[in-house]
Amino acid sequence: MDRTILIEYADMKEEIKDLRRRIEKDKRALEKLNKETVIDTVSRGKKGRKSLGTTRVEGKPRMTIELKKNAYIKKIDQLERLEMDLLEKQTQVEEYIQQIEKSKLRMIFQLYYVDGLTWEMVAMKMNNMFPRKKIPFTKDGCRMMHNRFLEKVL
Repeated sequence: MDRTILIEYADMKEEIKDLRRRIEKDKRALEKLNKETVIDTVSRGKKGRKSLGTTRVEGKPRMTIELKKNAYIKKIDQLERLEMDLLEKQTQVEEYIQQIEKSKLRMIFQLYYVDGLTWEMVAMKMNNMFPRKKIPFTKDGCRMMHNRFLEKVL
């Protein structure tokens, strides 16, 4: 196993966030369409050259609602599949991280990849976990430890 699983895991998490945002947007659009009523005026026909008048027709845009509903359902199915894949990837990532020998490095990888923290937040957490360390962790220091480990593995 190599670092590509870490990158793929992080990318999938972002993809799921984006898909959830899109689903929420579709849900709001669908709710808006269900409340909407379409009104039109149509001609009733002609008798010779004379018009029989007009009629007002109103209703819901059923075809548009059905199309939006189908797209919404497909996105929910896609989200469920992605979440299942993400769970599998998370297991693989956690197994990869557990293979790292150094404890501090394992914790950095766990905070960054599994917990999804930024490098600055990783450094703050590491400083909270190791308050007696003479030289505090910095975001660049954590990132460099991470990068050096991955370079050494390759």
